[in-house]
Amino acid sequence: IMARKRIFVSAYACEPGLGSEIGVGWHWVLEMSKYFDLWVLTRRSNMPNINAWLAENPDFSNINFIYYDMPKWARFWKKGLRGVRLYYILWQFCSNNIVKRTMIENNISIFHHLTYGNALWNVSRYGSKQTFIWGPVGGLETIPENFSRHYDTKCRIIEKFRRFAVACSKLNVGFLYRCKQADIILCKTEHTLKRIPQRFASKALIFTDVAADAIAHSDSFPVSASDSCCEMSSTAHNVPSDTIAKSVNFISVGRLDAWRGFDLVLEAFAIARKQNNRLNLTIVGDGNDKDRLISIVDKLNISSSVSFTGNVPMSEYKSLMHTADVVVNAALKEGAVTVSFDAVSLGKPLICLDTTGYTRCFSEKYAVIIPILERDVVIDKIKDAILTLANNEQRHQMSLNALNASSSLSWQNHGKQFRDILLDKLQIS
Repeated sequence: IMARKRIFVSAYACEPGLGSEIGVGWHWVLEMSKYFDLWVLTRRSNMPNINAWLAENPDFSNINFIYYDMPKWARFWKKGLRGVRLYYILWQFCSNNIVKRTMIENNISIFHHLTYGNALWNVSRYGSKQTFIWGPVGGLETIPENFSRHYDTKCRIIEKFRRFAVACSKLNVGFLYRCKQADIILCKTEHTLKRIPQRFASKALIFTDVAADAIAHSDSFPVSASDSCCEMSSTAHNVPSDTIAKSVNFISVGRLDAWRGFDLVLEAFAIARKQNNRLNLTIVGDGNDKDRLISIVDKLNISSSVSFTGNVPMSEYKSLMHTADVVVNAALKEGAVTVSFDAVSLGKPLICLDTTGYTRCFSEKYAVIIPILERDVVIDKIKDAILTLANNEQRHQMSLNALNASSSLSWQNHGKQFRDILLDKLQIS
């Protein structure tokens, strides 16, 4: 029997029982550990939950976690997402010697940079000089100006800066260096794939960072509803047998950032409700765009049918997803991706925008995938989808289709696909 290949994984965000990027990192590590022996570098703040989980799951003893955080005096200014980019850059720089020492001492030749998956952000200098798997990475997607001009001043400035940074990526020395050094570049979206310089394109392929969670998880880990809130069980969606329901409940989940398209959902919902007053909408999450969204609700006079829950614990998120009839994700780039996969796991029809990434995994049999065209056109198409899915028979059929598709979109399948890519691209066994 050949020895299992060893891989060092840089997973800044990696912890059990949570969602968003931190949950994605955790799932990736679990699936990779089925085929490889792993040494995983993550934040020391993730250690208590990881150790508790490992104590209950001894079968994953081939995962060797290494923890690092900068001392408190050097990170007093970081709180939550505030200052996360600067701290991440410093964390990568300061942990480089840990990567080098661990890989040398354990005879590890493959380095996988997993999280954060932003193509413009740093990776370990030493790791990138080894056999280097990069991603899945994104961050090279931008919001069209015909959408961002509706944002407040701060968000408009942020989007202009982001468009400038992406346009300059072809001159970004760090980005070009990583493209050159990488042996495999996993791109979250077609937009990112197209930004990889042509001379490195043969190493790049589209591979989403998220899959469907088909396992029931503990409710003991509270989590805020943010970009990809938390993991879900695969309990079947209970579709009412009557032909006319009292109401149809739509849900949209994510951090309330301007680019996530909640304004598009609200405008489409207001138009749809004039034609069908049985519609209700729940928005789960919090963020700096909340005041603007509330003002839109007031202006459109739909406050009686729209509710904002704010951030919620995982148990409440699960309950809200179970009782919803349709999930709407109008993010204009990769966002609320885990929520979208949760929808499929639960047999909930999905309305989403085509970000050219995770949406490639979905079928029109259970998802309405809307191309990102002019803003008014997108709103009209979301409205049409809302009205279509208000029909019980249509919704019921799409629910069944989603449940049937969920196993093929599972983390288990995703892990096998990633394993096969490594074996093929790196010619390892």
